[in-house]
Amino acid sequence: MYEIHVLDCYGNETYVNGQAGSVYKQTLPLANAMRKPGEWNSYDIIYTAPIFKKDGTYRMPPWVTLLQNGILLQNNTTILGTTEYIGFPRVRKYGIGPMAKNKLF
Repeated sequence: MYEIHVLDCYGNETYVNGQAGSVYKQTLPLANAMRKPGEWNSYDIIYTAPIFKKDGTYRMPPWVTLLQNGILLQNNTTILGTTEYIGFPRVRKYGIGPMAKNKLF
C-alpha cells in the first residue's frame, strides 16, 4: 500500500521523490542521511494507520514520521494514498494485515 523508499542514495543521483527516506513518489525527504557503503543505516518509522469511512474514503489519512540514522526525514507527513509506480496515489480501503512483506536477495 505505502512505501518508504530505502534505495541506497549515497553518491547515487536519482529522482528526488525516489531517494531514501521519501514516501515513494509523494514526499521528498528533508535530508540525505545515507551513510557511505559498508556502514550500517538504521530507520525508525512511526506510522499512524488511516481510519476509513464506510464509503472507503479517509476519515483520517495515514501519517508517518521517519528518522534515518537519527536524522529526521519525514515529520508527521500525510500519506496521500497508495504509492504507485505509475499513476497517482489512490485511496484504497483495507483491513488489518502485515506492515510489510520483504524479500531478501
